[in-house]
Amino acid sequence: MNNSDTISIVLPAKNEAKNLTDLLPQLKSLYPDAEILLINDGSTDETAQIAIDAGAKVITHPYSQGNGAAIKTGARNATGDILVFMDADGQHDPEDISALLEKLNQGYDMVVGARKVSTHASLFRRFANAFYNRLASLMTGHKIEDLTSGFRAARANKFRKFLYLLPNGFSYPTTSTMAFFRSGFPVAYIPIHAGKREGKSHIRLFKDGIRFFIIILRIGSLFSPMRLFLPISGAVFMTGMSYYAYTFINFGRFTNMSALLILAALIIFLIGILSEQVSSLHYKHSDDNH
Repeated sequence: MNNSDTISIVLPAKNEAKNLTDLLPQLKSLYPDAEILLINDGSTDETAQIAIDAGAKVITHPYSQGNGAAIKTGARNATGDILVFMDADGQHDPEDISALLEKLNQGYDMVVGARKVSTHASLFRRFANAFYNRLASLMTGHKIEDLTSGFRAARANKFRKFLYLLPNGFSYPTTSTMAFFRSGFPVAYIPIHAGKREGKSHIRLFKDGIRFFIIILRIGSLFSPMRLFLPISGAVFMTGMSYYAYTFINFGRFTNMSALLILAALIIFLIGILSEQVSSLHYKHSDDNH
């Protein structure tokens, strides 16, 4: 970021009228020259009107399409050179934006606000986020401090390269982070304290298990599929060979189960190779200047 770079603050929002009355004036006060772009994701309250009254630019989805869809709409319509994404529910402190921008100025293409462990809502989420941060760190070879944080600043021209990869749901932070690492765009983290959400959450604990399972698949498929598939293939193969050795020594025969496990290992390995090639195609235009 340099002095001539313009800033767009993108706020995906669904029924956040209560929180916006405090958030928007604070953003206007701190960044009077920034474009504040609120994506009204099918709200049924006064979210859109409050944002308009506060001087924000508002784009409304006719029905709720998801947090990721709102992020994509914001990125497509923002005019700034730097995109700042933050929640409209009161969890993210506008005062932390300056730290994101300062870090971005050190040569990074994306800076993510890493939440302290104590700020995660439940023990399950603390465990899940710690697990995925560790998994992603192993996959990328870089320390990832918060894979699912939605509070981040990124260079618009780099972020827009990966819009087609982003899901419409809640895992856009994972996808964008892994895409930046995969393309060699520098990513940094700064510690933040995420406040307690005001109002009703749109994420259900019952759905978190499925959501986090999908995150695992995205980590593997977006960054390095063979790092995910090869260990699985190896484990299945060794299980098949071990079972074959056991049945041969004890019964003098080669069983169908052994054959099935060995063939399954081969299939998993070949799927990994194919996934690696498909993954590479996603990033063939990452060096384009447009």
